Amino acid sequence: MALTDALVVGPDASGRSVAIVDGRVVATAPVGARHLACADGEIQPGAVCAHTHFYSGLAPYGMPPVVPPPQSFLEILERVWWRLDCALDRESLRAAARDYVARALLAGTTTLVDHHESPNLIDGSLAILAEACEELGARALLCYGASERNFGRQEARRGLAECRRVAASPLIRGLVGLHASFTISDETAQEAGALARELGTIVHVHVAEDQADVDDARRRGYPGPLERLLALDALPEGSILAHGVRLSRDEVRRAADAGCWFVHNPRSNEGNRVGYAAALSATKRVALGTDGWDPDMAAEDAALRRLAALNGDADFGGRLAMGGALAARRYGASAEPLAPGSLGDLVVRRNGAVWRVIVGGRVVVANGVLATADYETIAAEARGQATRLWSRMATI
Repeated sequence: MALTDALVVGPDASGRSVAIVDGRVVATAPVGARHLACADGEIQPGAVCAHTHFYSGLAPYGMPPVVPPPQSFLEILERVWWRLDCALDRESLRAAARDYVARALLAGTTTLVDHHESPNLIDGSLAILAEACEELGARALLCYGASERNFGRQEARRGLAECRRVAASPLIRGLVGLHASFTISDETAQEAGALARELGTIVHVHVAEDQADVDDARRRGYPGPLERLLALDALPEGSILAHGVRLSRDEVRRAADAGCWFVHNPRSNEGNRVGYAAALSATKRVALGTDGWDPDMAAEDAALRRLAALNGDADFGGRLAMGGALAARRYGASAEPLAPGSLGDLVVRRNGAVWRVIVGGRVVVANGVLATADYETIAAEARGQATRLWSRMATI
């Protein structure tokens, strides 16, 4: 072991120190390990965003409003996000991913669970995302959300094949993705479950985000989308179900008993006017995601607290921390934050602001500035690619 692979952070203002060797927290660092002082800071675990979409990363750069405004969730998908993902090319996707990952690290988010779609750029799309994460130093779980909404079964097969191509690394793990029950056939759902088991991984899928998903499953002869996916053996133990807004408490408990995780995305649910996922309080297996919104998990947690109070939900606690347990399992790490055997991912805050971020023992943010690339250059590229993307969207 080289001493350059050993790092001690701290002690912080509370006297806490964390030693990291070969990317994992250890009880004691070897003599000669590098030390990073933070006597006036506070060491915290890196935050996990348990469900997001890198492909939406250019949205803050002036995405034109839709006129007239969409009136339903399906209209939002059809007129905004499904046009955007169809317009993506390699350059715009790379710019979106790099900008989103950079903003995540600057906010203290060290792990991102991404769910990707780009129907006209399926092959090689996840490699673009992985490259952005490796370059900038973020940890990521990646999948392509297989769907039949544009080109039928061929599109779904290509999406699943793209999931197969993800190469594991210290930072990257592959999942198997499905867009949502209402855009796939029974055959695609079954194939996704089988592929996940073959690869030793899990399925990541939107479930009951809106009533449209429930209505579609019922038209197909199932009680709902969760029951459909379970009946088709599409959810290996540990699978990630994003949203769950339209599930009952009994359905949530059933999924949790099957070993599934839920991810609550409060800002997105509010913005899309689909409601508050109150039934998720029936289990503690709930992490927090952004669904493509800004990857500042402190902001997402604040939104959760606000919306939980408005909806009389007193059992929402712990969701931000639960993301760490969800991610740790995929990396074979301890789920106890900053304990020996856990991932060497941490944030040092000064007066509440992110000052230093470390992922796997690598310093990726120093003095509040991205250390692995120039963020102003990344943002400038994102602005330029956003202009091109909006022009292409206008033709779809």
